[in-house]
Amino acid sequence: MKITVIGTGYVGLVTGTCLAETGNEVVCVDIDEKKVRKMQSGEVPIYEPHLDVLFERNINAGRLTFTTSLKEGLDHGDIIFLALPTPEDEDGSADLKYVLGVADEIGKLITDYKVIVDKSTVPVGTSEKVHAAIAKHAKCEFDVVSNPEFLREGFAVDDFLKPERIVVGASSQRAISMMQKLFKPFVRSGNPVIIMDEKSAELTKYAANAYLATKITFMNEIANFCERVGADVDKVRIGMGTDSRIGKRFLFPGIGYGGSCFPKDVKALHKSGKDHEYNFQILDSVISVNKSQKLALIPKIRKYFQDDLKGKQIGIWGLAFKPETDDIREAPSLDVIAELLKSGASITAFDPEAMDNVERKLGDKIKYANSMYEAVRGADALVICTEWGVFRNPSFGKVKQLLNNPVIFDGRNLYDTQEMRQEGFHYESIGRELVQNN
Repeated sequence: MKITVIGTGYVGLVTGTCLAETGNEVVCVDIDEKKVRKMQSGEVPIYEPHLDVLFERNINAGRLTFTTSLKEGLDHGDIIFLALPTPEDEDGSADLKYVLGVADEIGKLITDYKVIVDKSTVPVGTSEKVHAAIAKHAKCEFDVVSNPEFLREGFAVDDFLKPERIVVGASSQRAISMMQKLFKPFVRSGNPVIIMDEKSAELTKYAANAYLATKITFMNEIANFCERVGADVDKVRIGMGTDSRIGKRFLFPGIGYGGSCFPKDVKALHKSGKDHEYNFQILDSVISVNKSQKLALIPKIRKYFQDDLKGKQIGIWGLAFKPETDDIREAPSLDVIAELLKSGASITAFDPEAMDNVERKLGDKIKYANSMYEAVRGADALVICTEWGVFRNPSFGKVKQLLNNPVIFDGRNLYDTQEMRQEGFHYESIGRELVQNN
């Protein structure tokens, strides 16, 4: 099939590459000329595990091409995916200017039947707005479909190639048949393609992300309470997770969620509720708790240093909002860094993939290490913000030798508290016992 993907961010690039992998002819459109030139030369503009292999293979096979010309893309594709940004507006709503702007242009340019697919995460009712924007100018038939993505950064390729489910919101049987044909290779093991109306499909994505954010936030509150009463959140988590009604996933406490989806989607659903005179009281709490949770380590750090961080050198491991990505959008590390800098500390940070993105944002406000061990050399404490695999089993002897003080503040509960006691560290984590080295 002939496919066009408009927008080459995480969602658009993974979508285009994975659809090409199943034999489709895919054209990806983006207005960023520099980015398009890089992709045409075989350079992947984002870090996402396994994407580079598929990207190169499908470019070499001629199934994946890139252009800045919207007309060229629309002339090519029978199915047009809109994978455009929907940034958070000042009031928390999703800004649809990019989606609706492109929809307006599509109406002017299409000359035969197309299926226009909203792949971006958009509020309920967006498909109607997209349809209206195209219909203003279009002189041919078209259908608008909602096909929300459920891609986890760091696992996006696997999630696309082996989806748990595919949701298609459509009212046209012609469009439904085309979408079912397109996705058939991805559900050979029997996972469902769920057909529903457009509004239900749009809400499904928001509801899923808001629920997962709520689950994370609830566990963070349990962790905070554990510290007050002397309970161990790891034991509580295991006890909860073995209940099949609850499940084991998304019960790991830490310093809050970040990224491009959860923060934006929770706020957008909350704002959408207000627009329809409905108050999501649970989401009020989720937003508030997550904001404060990002700074959960700061009081611990201040207390250890007797509220005097001026001149203290802090090493940070992890900058991305989660491991296996270079995405720093809403990353808790940025909140931690801002608070430490405000208190007069200096920072040297290391992340396997996200340092370039942080440097573009923060410049020389902090130092960037070439290795995890360089980040702690001469530091007064280590702060862990992201649970990269490389941080899980370090040489504690080397870390202890490089630090001025054997002190670790762990925002992701990477290490066993008994091991930290045996290794001689002052170790503070989330929802577990304080380990003191004296």
